[in-house]
Parts: sequence; C-alpha cells; structure tokens
Amino acid sequence: MRLLIVEDNATLAAGIARVMGDAGYVADVVHDGEGARAALATGPFDLVILDLSLPDTDGLSLLSEIRARGTPTAVLVLTARGALDERVRGLDCGADDYMTKPFDVAELQARVRAVLRRHAGARGGRLEFGPLTFDLDARQALVDGRPLDLTARELSVLQILIGRSERVVSKQQIAERLTAFDDELSDNAVEQYVSRLRRRLEPHGLKIRTARGLGYALETA
Repeated sequence: MRLLIVEDNATLAAGIARVMGDAGYVADVVHDGEGARAALATGPFDLVILDLSLPDTDGLSLLSEIRARGTPTAVLVLTARGALDERVRGLDCGADDYMTKPFDVAELQARVRAVLRRHAGARGGRLEFGPLTFDLDARQALVDGRPLDLTARELSVLQILIGRSERVVSKQQIAERLTAFDDELSDNAVEQYVSRLRRRLEPHGLKIRTARGLGYALETA
C-alpha cells in the first residue's frame, strides 16, 4: 500500500516514513502543499498522512482539494492542532481520522490499518476471495486457512489483485503502488512477481488471468 506523508518537519517525516516502511508500506514524503499537489498528480496513493500546519498551505484547504478531486484516497490528519473545533473541522472537511501530536507510533500504525480496512471494505481486517484470505493487519495470505509462503513484494501484488478481484489491474497500477518516487519497477519485474504468484495459487483453484495489453485479474479457475 502506498502512503504520502505531508509533513514540514523533515526529521519527523523521515521517522514516520521509516516506521511505516518497516510495517510494509511504500511511503513518499513531501514537506508542503505544493509538493503534495505535485505528488497527488503523479499517481494514486492509498492514504495521505497530513499535517495541517504547512508553510505554504493550510492543511484543511489541501484536504478539501483532495476531496474535491473525487478520488478514493484515505486521509489521516496528524497535527499539533488538537482543539475540539479543529478536530471537528478536520473530520467535516473529509478526514478519515484525526490524530494529535505528540503521538505513539504503535497507535499511528493501528489507525492507518483501520482507515485502510474501511476503505478496502474489508470484514474484520480481511480481504477474501474464494479460498483465499488476506489478513491486512498481519500482512499474511492464507488459502483454506493455511499460510502461503510469499515474499513481501509478492504479498503486495496479491493484495492489489485481491482488492480488485475479477477486475483487470494494469502493470502500471501495480508498479505505482509498489514503488516510491525515487524507485522504478520494470514491466518485466511485475511479470515475474505475477508468474510466481500464479504457481502458488493455481493448485488451490485460483488463477491470475492476463488481459493482453491491459493487465491482470485474479479469478477462480
């Protein structure tokens, strides 16, 4: 899952990116509203962690812009502005959750998981398709209750596919959700991840269909 951290404190932003990266997320960092707008224009993010006190933009205005785009990006406000009226305004402007600084890292990670579950429509923190279950909190894939032995990247590809099961996901969409700004993922690399997933899923009655020139779709065999 790809996160955008909008935080003007470079040290804090780097720290958040590090702990979210350790938790299995791809995290990009920008430090102002202009950078956030540019980042959001480049591709999809699953969640934005948004500070409200930015040097060039009021965070609530930026939040309203994000919501006006009509995109399904989740937004978690993380700010020192903790007055009740500020929290109410943030939620009314479209924030999915609102946390105040200082904060506990474990709580931030838990709230990120909860927001992403709600956006994914996951029941009990799980995505399900046929015999396949993806536990979002544990980041584990199971078939008929038995864990699948997958690498971190393979798990991420599978999460993308099960989140859009029976719909085609392009190679570009997969690559965008697996990489940060300064990384690149070739079509060949995506094909290799999909190929390895196929070999693990097919014995369980699941297949990844290739829509030539379009992408891939997770289906039952």
